[in-house]
Amino acid sequence: MAGHFRSYVWDPILIVAQIILMQCIYYSFLGIWLAVVDSLVQNSRSLDQVFSYEVLGFSTAQGRLSMMAFVLNSLTCALGLWYFIRRGKQCLDFTVTIHIFHFMGCWIYNLHFPTALSWWLVNIVCIALMAVIGEYLCMRTELRAIPVNTGPKSDL
Repeated sequence: MAGHFRSYVWDPILIVAQIILMQCIYYSFLGIWLAVVDSLVQNSRSLDQVFSYEVLGFSTAQGRLSMMAFVLNSLTCALGLWYFIRRGKQCLDFTVTIHIFHFMGCWIYNLHFPTALSWWLVNIVCIALMAVIGEYLCMRTELRAIPVNTGPKSDL
């Protein structure tokens, strides 16, 4: 069927490559944001900041700063969705996939299911921010006007 606008071809290799790319973006920029936040308050860097449930909390300054790094990371990853995925319909799918893999990584790292309410709240807020902002950016690009007449105008 020729003539379909934006026909979609099933390409599992592309999808897996995009998932791996977005996962790399997620952890790379989370590490950068955590390093920036830690350098501001002279805090020691640790893998617990990425994977431990107890670090994310409202009661300590380190917990609040780690939450801020996760929120900033979701904004950065929304830019990654816009630049690499470029489809508004797929932003939520990739966002949830990234966070499911992060959830499984946290579960394996801690050896138990997450029970901290603050961890769940931060991840839900980050999923919402990343998906909505990524979708907004992709839709804005997709809906950009397509120039039809690129030749010189002649006045008849």
